[in-house]
Order: sequence, then structure tokens, then C-alpha cells
Amino acid sequence: MTIKYTKEQLNKFDKDLLIELFLGMQGQMEELSRQTQALNDRMQLMMEQMVLFQKNRFGRSSEKMADSEQIRFMEVDGTIVFFNEAEAVCDLDAPEPEDLELKAPKKKKQPGKKAADIAGLTVKRIDHYLKEEELTAEFGENGWKQLPDAISRCYQFIPASVVIEEHHIGVYSSKLDEHMIKAPHPRNLLHGSLVSPSLAAAVINGKYVNAVPLYRLEKEFERYGLAITRQNMANWMIRLGEEYLGTMYDYLHKLLYDYHVIQADETPVLVNKDGRPAGSQSYMWVYRSGFMYRDRQIILYEYQKTRNASHPREFLRDYTGICVTDGYQVYHTLEKERENLKIAGCWVHCRRRFNDALEVIPKAHRKESILHLIMKQIQAIYREEGKLSDFSTEDRLMQRQLVVKPLVDAFFAYLKQNEPKIPKNGKIREAFTYALNQESYLKVFLEDGDVPIDNNASERAIRGFCIGKKNWEMIDTVNGANSSAIIYSIAETAKANNLKPFDYFEYLLTEIPKHVDDKTQIFLQNFCHGQICCPKTLESRKKPAENKQTAKAVCYLSRYSYSTVYLKSLVNAGFSASF
Repeated sequence: MTIKYTKEQLNKFDKDLLIELFLGMQGQMEELSRQTQALNDRMQLMMEQMVLFQKNRFGRSSEKMADSEQIRFMEVDGTIVFFNEAEAVCDLDAPEPEDLELKAPKKKKQPGKKAADIAGLTVKRIDHYLKEEELTAEFGENGWKQLPDAISRCYQFIPASVVIEEHHIGVYSSKLDEHMIKAPHPRNLLHGSLVSPSLAAAVINGKYVNAVPLYRLEKEFERYGLAITRQNMANWMIRLGEEYLGTMYDYLHKLLYDYHVIQADETPVLVNKDGRPAGSQSYMWVYRSGFMYRDRQIILYEYQKTRNASHPREFLRDYTGICVTDGYQVYHTLEKERENLKIAGCWVHCRRRFNDALEVIPKAHRKESILHLIMKQIQAIYREEGKLSDFSTEDRLMQRQLVVKPLVDAFFAYLKQNEPKIPKNGKIREAFTYALNQESYLKVFLEDGDVPIDNNASERAIRGFCIGKKNWEMIDTVNGANSSAIIYSIAETAKANNLKPFDYFEYLLTEIPKHVDDKTQIFLQNFCHGQICCPKTLESRKKPAENKQTAKAVCYLSRYSYSTVYLKSLVNAGFSASF
């Protein structure tokens, strides 16, 4: 209960009592100020979260900056100097053009593109010719001649069809005893089941490649007159994963250890019957070969109930090399436990935090914010790194040391220089804390030309699973989750190596059963694209983009040296930047 004193009552108090009242009020004011500040901080965090929530739900997901102006920066005598890139390459003595109006460049039509698009497809020729009587009536007797045919083409789509393969197997017995033999014949894919490699490949291609839930496939098969339930298909997937495709998965797991650089990520998933309360979150982990090894890629999924360190510890037990991840502490724990494992950080996760912090600032004031310059610095790092995509490992490492490393060093110097000035709470503090804590991991790519700058390749590798997850929402059993991990692994590996998933699965499910009695896994070498051999018919018609013509290192170095000289001239002339 609050007590209020009148002026007359206060005049009657002695000095000591007034001092006690004043000190008590002072303490209460400090406590109220502290509580008010805490409430203001919480309110600020809530406002930032609300802005990001609205942006994530209604705004664009791209982190591309709308401002296209490029800014150069460098650390000079402990100070970060910014300057407009246009100023660094301008020539004041260059003559003015006569025509100041920009002409829109005409996009040249690629010759033969339509023919290239249909090359390799089966052509069904249909002739359309006039009879001789019709030509005589039109031109007169012998009044016409045959010209080259006019050719018109169109796509003809043939829907899928289903046939029954009925194998009649000769059975022979001796007339003298009970000796009996059968003619050689292919064994059933699954004992007691009508499923064939082609049908299994169609189900896999539908669910695991095109993200179509089994209940939709069930309805589609009904339209073709097939009585195949979703329970049948689910059982097939589990059994195929355990009996055949799991062998291929284990072999790819061993091959993954041969890569000097790998990448890892994880995503949550719900499994209905996993022995835990309903709604308990499980995880699908993904491990893939380094993005720089583009000609022989491996992508592996692994289902686990939790997200703790024991899972990557076991999966990477025999691996030595560099693993690119996000900032999840589990991977850093593994690095501390082992001398032969090194963790590299992801610049996309770093950029994303600064982008989120920038998004909560009103648009009118973003360019005035320190975050705008930080995003420009990250943009410059990515711009220079992007020019090295087609370089060899050695050349990429050399250019990173010459061009990218000074930018990265300047970036972290700028963060440390401004870190004391930022608020103690909020998204901007979170972004600064993340970047500075991850500094050593974010610099690993500068030491090895095979290490990518970010972990985007892992996020792309797990995207197919995330799209499917939105459609089927949850996995029913643990066995289903393990089989899904195996099948998704082979499907994503096939796509990454430019193979047609349907044809590849049909090929595997035709060939692997022939080797079920083999005591070694040598036969699997023939099924790994990029390792030994893989039938050319399995390759996708879509050809990978041709490498861009790379610039000579000496030209690259000359441009970099010019920018450095220009910067030094700015500093010598007394140029300064205000932040």
C-alpha cells in the first residue's frame, strides 16, 4: 500500500527520517529505471522479431541489396577507408561520348537453339504429300516440280503405360530320381511382391524427387488401373532401402571419407512413432562432398532423433579433413576433440544476421546505418570471390590471398572498431557477436582453395527433402525415416552428378540384386558416377553450364594493385571517412 505525506507532515519530520525516506526513494527509482530499461529492451526485441516475421512471411526471401552502388574498402594504418568504386576507375582525361543516350543492347538470338533442345529425342515422321492427280489439276500436265519439304515440328507426349511381365520358367526333373532344375530367370525384386525395378523407380521418382506424397501416387495409379495402396508403397520403400539401396549408401559413405573438404547441415523432421511423446522433434542430417569437387559429388542424409554431438561424431569417425558448417557449436566441439578435423564457417549465415538487423531499421534510414556499410563489405567479398569460381585450386588460393584476404581482414577490423558503439541487445548485437565469435572459422576458406566461402551447397542439397516435408508433413516410423534417408541420399547424389533419377534407380534395382551373394562390394564401383563407369544412357540431357573464360592472374593482380595505389593516394591526400 502506497503512503502519501502532506507538506505539513513532512515539515514535522526530523532530518534523519527525511534522509532515510530520500534514500529509500532513490533505491526505488533505480529499481524502476532498471525495470523500465529491461521492458524497453524486451519491447525492442519484440518489435524486431515482428518486423522480421512480417518480412519472412510477406516479403521477398532474397538477401540481395537493392542498392547497386559498389563500395571499395581497405584497412590503412588501422583505419578502414571506404570509397566509391567508380572513383577508382574513372579517367578525367577521357573524351566525352557524342551520344549520351544509352541504347538498349539487342539480345542476339542463339542459332540452332530449338534444334539443340530436341536433339536426341525420337522423331516420328508423318508425311503430307499431294497426289499426282491433285498436282496436275493445280499446275497442269508436267507443270510442277518437287521442292524441298517444309518441316513443322511439335512435341508429342505419351502418358505412362503399365504392362504385366509374365515369366514362364521351364521346370525339369529326372525320370530316375527326384532331381529337378529350373531355367535361369531373374529373381523377384521383393519376395512375394509384384513390384519391379521400373515400378519401384517410378514410386521413388514421384515421392523422393518430385515430392509427391504416397496418397497422391495411390490415386494416380488408380487412374491407370493399378490397385497399389500407399501401405504397399511404404513397405516397398523400407524393404528396398534395407535389402538393396542400403548397400549403395554404405559404399558412398566410405567414398565420402576420400574427400579433403566436405560440408554438413541438418533440418528438423517429425517422426510419428519413434517411442517419444507426439510432436517430439527429430533431425535429418546431410553430409556432402565439397562444392568445389563438381565432377564427382556425393550427398548423404542420416536420420537421428536428436541434434547432439554424438551423431556427427559417429558419422565422421574415420574422416580427416575440413568440414564446412554453420555456427552450430556441436561441430566446434568435434574439432576440439580431434586434431585431424578442421571446421570452416559459413559466410551466408554471417551475412544473414546482418541482413536481419538491417531489415528492422526503417528504409529511409538504412543507408545512414553502420549495417549498410557492413553489408556492402560482405557484398564486396562475395563479388571478388565469385570471380574465382572457375580457377584451379592453386590459382584460387593465390587470388584469395592477394585480393579476398585484405577485404576479410578489413571487415573484421571494422567490426572490432565499431563493436563498443553498438547497443548491448538486439539484432545488431547478435550479428556482431556471431561474426566476431566465428572469425577464425570464417577465415578458413582463405587458407585452402578447395574450401567454399559458404555452406549454401548443403542447404541446396537438403532443399528437396524440405519441399517434400511440406507435402507429407511427417514420417510415420523410424524404419521409414532411415529408408527415406537412404533413398534421398541416392536421389540427390544422382541429380548432383547430372543423372536421371528414374533411370538410375531402375538401373540400381536391376543390377544390385544380381550381386546379393557377393562377399565384397567391388561391384558397386560400376554404379558410382564419376568414380569408374556409369552407363551414358543414365545421364540427363541437360548439360551443365560451360565454364566462363577465366581472366589471367596477372591482369587480376594488376587491377588489384591499381586499387591499392588509388587508396594510398586518397590517404596521402587527407581523405577520411565518417561512419
